[in-house]
Amino acid sequence: MNKQDMADEALFLLLHNEIVSCVYKGPEQGDVENGRCITKLENMGFRVGQGLIERFTKDTARFKDELDIMKFVCKDFWTTVFKKQIDNLRTNHQGIYVLQDNKFRLITQMSAGKQYLEHAPKYLAFTCGLIRGGLSNLGIKSIVTAEVSTMPACKFQVMIQKL
Repeated sequence: MNKQDMADEALFLLLHNEIVSCVYKGPEQGDVENGRCITKLENMGFRVGQGLIERFTKDTARFKDELDIMKFVCKDFWTTVFKKQIDNLRTNHQGIYVLQDNKFRLITQMSAGKQYLEHAPKYLAFTCGLIRGGLSNLGIKSIVTAEVSTMPACKFQVMIQKL
């Protein structure tokens, strides 16, 4: 990784942390307010994902099918955004895909301690939106959730919504 890539990545990580911090700055943090913050971050990610996928696919051949699109997201899209491919893509061939990143960049700065697991969702919401927005622009309606059981590994579950 050259110095420019490292600087770009550092800026992206700082910007992401600042966005999360700004969204969560508020008077009281109850469950309802926490849900609103997660939704706001997810919606921001959705809009960014739509724009990025449009730019990334403008010179790409048409995708054959849903699996082809998911492979593109795991390889090209993920590499461009997070500087590495998804570590594992699994599917049940019935519209559910699980994307596993064993060292997810947006939570690697957090301690591996269990006490930080409760904070993980707010650092994953933007990326859930990013995936959903990208897929949306490729004609796939989905619900994307994330789960962390051991830091910094993360699983994103993509449930395809059949129209």
